[in-house]
Amino acid sequence: MIQFIHAADIHLDSPLRGLERYEGAPVEEIRLATRRALENMVQLAITEQVQFVLIAGDIYDGDWKDYSTGLFFMKMMSELQAADIQVFIISGNHDAASQVSKNLRLPANVRVLNHKEPETITIPELAIAIHGQSFAKRVITENLATRYPSALPDFFNIGMLHTSASGREGHESYAPCSVDQLLEKGYDYWALGHVHTREILHQNPWIVFPGNIQGRHIRETGAKGCTLVTLEEKQVLAVEHQSLDVFRWKNCEISIADLEYGEDVVECIEAEMQKEADRADGLPMGIRLTITGACRAHHELHNDSTRWINEIRAVANNLNLWIEKINIQTSAEINWEELSKRDDPVGGLVRMLDEIIDFNGESGQWFEDFVELQRKIPIELQEGEDAIDLKNPEKFSELCGQVKHFLIPQLLSKGDAS
Repeated sequence: MIQFIHAADIHLDSPLRGLERYEGAPVEEIRLATRRALENMVQLAITEQVQFVLIAGDIYDGDWKDYSTGLFFMKMMSELQAADIQVFIISGNHDAASQVSKNLRLPANVRVLNHKEPETITIPELAIAIHGQSFAKRVITENLATRYPSALPDFFNIGMLHTSASGREGHESYAPCSVDQLLEKGYDYWALGHVHTREILHQNPWIVFPGNIQGRHIRETGAKGCTLVTLEEKQVLAVEHQSLDVFRWKNCEISIADLEYGEDVVECIEAEMQKEADRADGLPMGIRLTITGACRAHHELHNDSTRWINEIRAVANNLNLWIEKINIQTSAEINWEELSKRDDPVGGLVRMLDEIIDFNGESGQWFEDFVELQRKIPIELQEGEDAIDLKNPEKFSELCGQVKHFLIPQLLSKGDAS
């Protein structure tokens, strides 16, 4: 029986983003998370007594601040060498961007495949053939797979490729290729890298993205790790995900429909957070919380949002959970259809906001006015994930929906709420 580990996208010493500004956050665990995840991979390889490890690109995160990043990676590879475990690496786009790593002398058990053309390395005693090509530069837009050699007869053939495949959301289109083009090579297993979400593109033969070994922010949610592959008589017996991460991320939406008071909301969220903690395998977790639902507690949450946000953070922290962000998207218990029919300023405002929310991208004077307003918004509010973008009809509509559900209840609370 033969076993090997397929890993990718280690991004060693890449910072975890989103929690640094919060008092009491596990800063040390966050700072060293990628190192601890790599240690877990090395320990898994030694415990399972695998014959070799494949790393399909992006070991690093571009140039290092100092040599400690490279020295730590060398230490991990030396531990594998002491256990007689070989390591085969292709450089990815981030590795190619690092000038320092090109001068690093790796232990003898580590082979980095050629960046000028596809290279084949055989392990005759295991009847394994490994084909692959490193990135020579950060941006590779051509299909590298087309130049890979055909499968060697009487070997279990593995292809290593750092690629976006046919395209994946959130990832640059590097070394693009199709599943059919990979299948044409006749390999038994394709070890892919670059995409940070685990995905099996094909079985028999297997084409696998293992995902990255440690989530770094709220867009990299769920358990992260590597793939453990078991072979017997040149046949794949098992392809198993193995979690390696030491800190986990989760998007969590909780409905508080029908709740009356802020205290009720906190108790409801605490119960749901307890469930998340029970599912987290004992790991600390960063959570983006979205609170939804039509409820009487809506006014209280919005009128004193700072208090309730911090109370929610407190109950989460007690469960080893850390709130990355809270989006309060509740609404008051309002009959919007009836309200829109009212012949008064509030009814008129509701109708106008509904028109804006349903905006389909056609020109309108009010839209042009808001585009002009965009130019006056401070530049710092126009950047980042939560940027204000009044020129984007979809974002504009979403923002107006938030205004509707906050402003109208406030107006009604000052007068007739019927």
